Amino acid sequence: MMKLKTVSDKDEYQAIEKIYTEAFPDNERAPMKLLKKRARQGKADFLALYDGNILVGMAYVVCCRDLAYLFYIAVDSAKRGRGYGTQTIAALLERYRGKRFFLALEQLDKAAENYGQRVKRHEFYKSCGLRDLPFKLKEGTVTFAAMGGRLTDRNSNDSSVDFTVRPEEYKELMNRYMGFFMRCFVDVRLLP
Repeated sequence: MMKLKTVSDKDEYQAIEKIYTEAFPDNERAPMKLLKKRARQGKADFLALYDGNILVGMAYVVCCRDLAYLFYIAVDSAKRGRGYGTQTIAALLERYRGKRFFLALEQLDKAAENYGQRVKRHEFYKSCGLRDLPFKLKEGTVTFAAMGGRLTDRNSNDSSVDFTVRPEEYKELMNRYMGFFMRCFVDVRLLP
């Protein structure tokens, strides 16, 4: 059974940093020191993913009002293909029940070297009940597609449920998370 636990000790952080570094390219990774600091300040949830007592991955979620933005999710490469990703998304949706849960992912660009991987990732999130959102996220030099949903909608075919995040809400979430200094130097915004 998948369990989410707030990261708390040095050894856990070291193991998670290895998973994080392996899973994300340099241009998509925030410094680990910053992630830990913001979590300690209560601006994010830094979560370890466990199967029993075995660390299998990590998730990092930033919340503001009724928004829950999944910054990062990664499963240890040696433990992939065992359903941990699906279980983790389900556990996250449960943890943030009632919130507009969303994430950024690489755009489906056919010219990208890893286009096949991008398609698989998109299909994975769809299979977890997430939907494409009608905007993109620009974070630094990278522009991402967005997907989101709510647990209460996972088994519903009701397409009228609105998961839209307005630009001013995203700005508030990121301003709260990043602080004044970072806001001045990192371009972060929603794009149509």
